[in-house]
Amino acid sequence: MLDPALDTLLLPFATRALAFPAAGQILFLRARMGQALMRPDVPRQRFLCHQTFQPFARDLSAADMVLERDSAGPTGSFQLTLALPPRQRDEARFLLAQAVTLTHPGGTIVAAATNTEGARTVEADFAKLAGDVVSLFKNKSRVFWVTLDPERIDRALLQEWLALGSPRKLESDDRFLTRPGLFAWDRIDAGSALLAKHLPDDLAGSGADLGCGFGYLGAEIMARCPAVRALDCYEAERLALDLACENLTPLGGGVKLDFLWQDVTDGLRGGYDFIVSNPPFHTGRADRVDLGQAFIIAGAKALKPGGRMFIVANQHLPYEATFAAHVARHRIIATADGYKIIEAINIRAVSTR
Repeated sequence: MLDPALDTLLLPFATRALAFPAAGQILFLRARMGQALMRPDVPRQRFLCHQTFQPFARDLSAADMVLERDSAGPTGSFQLTLALPPRQRDEARFLLAQAVTLTHPGGTIVAAATNTEGARTVEADFAKLAGDVVSLFKNKSRVFWVTLDPERIDRALLQEWLALGSPRKLESDDRFLTRPGLFAWDRIDAGSALLAKHLPDDLAGSGADLGCGFGYLGAEIMARCPAVRALDCYEAERLALDLACENLTPLGGGVKLDFLWQDVTDGLRGGYDFIVSNPPFHTGRADRVDLGQAFIIAGAKALKPGGRMFIVANQHLPYEATFAAHVARHRIIATADGYKIIEAINIRAVSTR
């Protein structure tokens, strides 16, 4: 798969504008695996990678890259730090500040982003924090770097941006801690709210929330469905899952909660009486209908016979055909504000051939 930001991140080393240090670990924040890392001049065996999104972490592990497992991030001081800042600006600013705190004075920080991910803005933010940067352009992306001079760091801005990585109460619903970068991090998502409104209060037994985020649907289920005895919360983003655990555990009462850092499309435990989900359907600016379809298929396989699944989706997404192929019965039970709520009942055996 093409990864323009990763390819461009390593451009200064390919052109010899920069050189990898001769010894010591190289920190890679928000690391991703890709063909660019397989070049013979890249000392990937010395990389220390931090990645909280499970599919990317899985790919790095499969390539024998060293992973920092603590979701809070690495500690120490590095001569070279690489970073792939995310699209969300506060999260990107936190990442840049984190890179500054983890890099030796006189060390180098290199970051890259695609133009559609706001590369020009990230570069400008980086210059405000650490001083003038050098940049190159390729693959509709920018790579920019700085040799870290402690005298040029804006210390007030550094502390302000480091604070952006700390959980804070959701202003509209103080049951929840949240943080920048999570899906709908600063609000209750309208689709999730519509789904919660239309969930029946007779849900019972063992259930799962696929892509649980910071835990909103789980909290609504436990508040309204007294016959629920167990809830598995699946989430690929570890930062969201950690907050879901913190948010839901005090609300659990007699409900057995489990929190799984897992890509739903890799399969589920199974044996569920009910499943709820607001599945992802895009990557960057592009619709990815296959992501939601994969959630539906995984959920259908994990339902008990007679079990129910409730999905919220944008009205234009063609999920009905996927439901028809994998469950005995489905129907739209609500539409509003561009969303639809689909209820599916009873698994159907599907050939794997």
